[in-house]
Amino acid sequence: MSSKDIVLKAAGELFGDRDPGAVDRWVAADYRQHSSLAADGPEALRALVAGLPEDFRYEGARVIADGDLVALHGTYHGFGPVPLVAFDLFRVDADGRLAEHWDALTPVVADTASGRSQTDGPSAPSDPDRTEANRALVAEFAQKVLVGADYSVLTDYISTDTYRQHNPEAADGLDGFGAAAAKWAEQGKNLVYKTVHQVVAEGDLVLLQSEGEFGVPVAYWDLFRVADGRIVEHWDVIAPVPAELPHSNGLF
Repeated sequence: MSSKDIVLKAAGELFGDRDPGAVDRWVAADYRQHSSLAADGPEALRALVAGLPEDFRYEGARVIADGDLVALHGTYHGFGPVPLVAFDLFRVDADGRLAEHWDALTPVVADTASGRSQTDGPSAPSDPDRTEANRALVAEFAQKVLVGADYSVLTDYISTDTYRQHNPEAADGLDGFGAAAAKWAEQGKNLVYKTVHQVVAEGDLVLLQSEGEFGVPVAYWDLFRVADGRIVEHWDVIAPVPAELPHSNGLF
């Protein structure tokens, strides 16, 4: 089985079937957890799955596989008082077991600035032969524009013709993003990227996992779709970093 098949099968049994026994089949003994929702180890995950409510369900939007890393983008229902949009990133070990997990969650927003939902749009990666070129483009964009804050080169990376936006507070296009950024700055929430930790790519989809500040310390999860050498679509989750975590691994 591929890493993607393993993660989809494991997640389906753990969170679709809500089967705590799936931990024994799919989770490594030294499972490392970077979520604020559980501690390290299989038993903490078993307890989490066992405690899921009857109305819990996961609605998947897209999956990206990059070697031993597999990212899921979708929506959890019944995990809290409102549905939660989530990115989950799993590392699969050489034995085909889930060895490590990171995540970020944010509430679903019904009325978005662009009219797009936080998860709609193309669901499957395309252009597999362009994976490394697209990874390089987005990684360079991240270092020069996001971390380096050099917005003079923005149009070297983002299309001026098509930029579909799924952040609920930003409209489509570069003008839409600029207006949202200005509004955030007025609220004391400047977009500050400090470190990019992961660049996960498959075809035209590239996911960045970063940390920085947005008024408070945050984890940034940005998913980009690339076409013809430019970024044309963006989904994200911006999640505050908890001051205290139930484990020692940190969030990243």
